[in-house]
Amino acid sequence: MLFIFDMDNVLYEYDWRHRMAAMTELTGLDLGQLRDRWWNDEGEWAAEAGVYSTADDYLSALRSALGVEVSEDDWVRVRAAAMTPWHDSLAAVKRASELGTITLLTNNGALTAKHLHALAPDLVPLFGENHLFTSSEYGARKPDPVVFRRVLERYGAAPSETFFADDMAQNVAGAESIGITAHLFSTPAALVDAIEAFAAAQSDRA
Repeated sequence: MLFIFDMDNVLYEYDWRHRMAAMTELTGLDLGQLRDRWWNDEGEWAAEAGVYSTADDYLSALRSALGVEVSEDDWVRVRAAAMTPWHDSLAAVKRASELGTITLLTNNGALTAKHLHALAPDLVPLFGENHLFTSSEYGARKPDPVVFRRVLERYGAAPSETFFADDMAQNVAGAESIGITAHLFSTPAALVDAIEAFAAAQSDRA
């Protein structure tokens, strides 16, 4: 069994507005300007789909779009300050790791990929060094079915043997469209119940 987990607002609370407020303080740009210049289809969402293949490429594009010389250290500091681990969700991941293979799939760009172990240190003991991935590393972003197919290819897993958890309905639908059992995250307790139900169904099928 393969268990795929989103990160933001599933395993970690992600306060996007806190991050944007910090970016405003850092850059002098208000939320509307940040959206217009970077947090849109041509900027951050393109980065999440792997358009900028390295952290340096990402940072260069960000600086150009914002018109501000944002340092890598400041970017990491601001991103990390918006994240708080949800320990009950992490316990659910631990349970999944006892039942099968676990992997991370978070819609993020190459700069997050570079610093993921520092941004989300609580994930490293659970997932290990080699199972923490951003969508940019797959060259597609959720909910595109392509990204899910590429995860399955990496792990040699069948859709029928795969479970996915995310807090966004469109991402759940993207996984379900290729036959993955997907769970729309609401609470850690419901996530544990969904993991156990999936494992039981797999056992009955065996």
